[in-house]
Amino acid sequence: MKPEPLNVLLCYNSPVTLYTNYSGKEREDNSIPDDNSETWFEHGMQEMVSVLREHFSNVTTTTINGNVYESIDKLRSLKPDVIFNLVESIEGNTEFEAYHEGLYELMQVRYTGNIPVCTANCLNKFRAKQLLKAYGLPVPGAAVWNTGMKPEHCMKGLQFPVITKLLTEDASIGISEQSVVHDMEALETQCAFLAEHFHQPVLIEEYIEGREFNIAVLGKQVLPVSEICFDGLPENFPKIVTYEGKWMEDSVYYRHTVPQCPANITVELREKLQALARHAYEVMQCRDYARIDVRTDKHDAPYVIEVNPNPDLSSDAGFARAAKAAGLSYSQLLKTIVDFARERN
Repeated sequence: MKPEPLNVLLCYNSPVTLYTNYSGKEREDNSIPDDNSETWFEHGMQEMVSVLREHFSNVTTTTINGNVYESIDKLRSLKPDVIFNLVESIEGNTEFEAYHEGLYELMQVRYTGNIPVCTANCLNKFRAKQLLKAYGLPVPGAAVWNTGMKPEHCMKGLQFPVITKLLTEDASIGISEQSVVHDMEALETQCAFLAEHFHQPVLIEEYIEGREFNIAVLGKQVLPVSEICFDGLPENFPKIVTYEGKWMEDSVYYRHTVPQCPANITVELREKLQALARHAYEVMQCRDYARIDVRTDKHDAPYVIEVNPNPDLSSDAGFARAAKAAGLSYSQLLKTIVDFARERN
């Protein structure tokens, strides 16, 4: 089948090393680490280009940095019909992700994925919880800790155990087995560690002891539920998705963080999770595609943990896995996302 005459431009951010630690715990060596979440992306992008060239006549790529004038000049000269937006930060700053989407809006160019207000609201984990809670969705209790505060002041109304997360980072950066804490001393230690290495506020969230699920939403379609299985994980390791579990193949967490899609769950629970994901998707004003992360407690009561706009679209990532379980090939998935964008006015 002959490719359609469409100029598709993949915009992405070049990998950078912003922090001296990504795993969220003390490291044995003192070398400066790479951000594996970004370097892994580069390996998959060329596959995306090859797949898209099966459908569209002109598929090219360009990197985005902090020079906004250079970005404007690139977009004007390349004149894309559709931008496949893969920009997740600008020079390591995740807050600029939404700003760059705003640039597409101002230049009136069609682009894939989520709009600036969605991206900005989802990036701030506490703000996202406030919005979801305001619309009646179940979320864990949470508070924000900043340098200079006493963590005990953040614990008013919260109960241990809690999990500590960086307020505005994704890809599980800063999350390790030390993130789940059971007392004030451990909480103070972990907050201080995160502040020292990442220089940003910390979300303190009540830890939901139970199962973890991902629900991918593609346009109006809620895809099959995926469960993260932690079988074989040592008992002293909390069953959470850590940075090592996502990106470091030689780690204990990586070996015992295994997705299963479709999840082996009852019809009742599946329908409950999919309805919750659809509601969260709509509340956060998601567009085209997003992934909703949910944990259930021992009574199967679900809690929305995060809403992830523009999640990883690599062929071996969770979103593509869920699409395959729904009967969509990787090629069909990418083309569907481009079609969403080009059909917009």
